[in-house]
Amino acid sequence: MAAEEAARRVKGVKAVAQEIEVQLPPTIQRSNDEIAAAAIERVAWDVSMPRDHVQVSVDHGWVTLTGEVEWQFQKAAAERNIQSLFGVVGVANQITIKPTVNTANVSDDITHALHRSWFFDPVTISVSAQDGKVHLSGTAHGPHELQLAAATAWLAPGVTDVENDIEIA
Repeated sequence: MAAEEAARRVKGVKAVAQEIEVQLPPTIQRSNDEIAAAAIERVAWDVSMPRDHVQVSVDHGWVTLTGEVEWQFQKAAAERNIQSLFGVVGVANQITIKPTVNTANVSDDITHALHRSWFFDPVTISVSAQDGKVHLSGTAHGPHELQLAAATAWLAPGVTDVENDIEIA
């Protein structure tokens, strides 16, 4: 995961095909049951996670997360909690976001939040939203601005998905 993240930070990289296979030595391998029990306990201890909203399944060290949460940060927290567990070779985060707020004004809320930031010029970033799905387009000056725009969109109540098509100028 660290190698993939490092590759994404390289200027000009638009996609990463990650084909690294994790192989643990036999002396430190854990069974699927042990990994599942540790994952469930880790999620249960995270105060940002709603109780009993995330399910865990494990197959040969690959953990699949399912369930529903209200916010993107909860979905991300669940994955982050599991990635660092001993014996986990990968995580498939299939948790869905089901907001409990009205999504009618999401586009306007995100646009106003972006334009309050000194990073973004109202002319260069376009925001559209429908049923909680946000689409960002336009240009940014660097990777930091690109990530900041997506993070700002995820913070708006009612957002269930962010498609970030902003290009780096």
